Amino acid sequence: MDFDQADAVNQAIRLLSLRHRARIAELLAPHGLHPGQEALLLELARTGPMIQAQLSEALGVERPSVTLMARKLEAAGHIRRSSAPGDQRATVVELTDGGRALTDQVKQLWCVLAQETVAGLSAGTVAELPGLLRTLARNVDTRHPHRRRDDAAPGPRPEDPPA
Repeated sequence: MDFDQADAVNQAIRLLSLRHRARIAELLAPHGLHPGQEALLLELARTGPMIQAQLSEALGVERPSVTLMARKLEAAGHIRRSSAPGDQRATVVELTDGGRALTDQVKQLWCVLAQETVAGLSAGTVAELPGLLRTLARNVDTRHPHRRRDDAAPGPRPEDPPA
């Protein structure tokens, strides 16, 4: 890939990321939420109560970020935290009734954001988009050593003989 193509790809991804985050911030603000907190609420709605460390892994964010979000959401009455049975060092996070109600509103906002984001794309493209985006995310995932690397990346490939 030459620089012009790499620049176009990287700039498009950067711009989408910035604008997507700014738009979700606008949508969440009237509900007293900040970007990232909605993902935590949605994950708990999907899975039920989770240990904070598991929540960190599921969300793909650092543990201190989950701790901070959980404290704020707990103070607002949206989640409850308690010690895990059998491991006082682990903290279980679960939605409160108010958190479940808020999550229903967040789901509606999430639909609005997705519809705005894919406006003008064909149904086929929209159907393929989650898989494509997951592949892109996996390609640059620094948390897991088994991530897929671009064959065009500098350095030897596994099938290359040693020099």
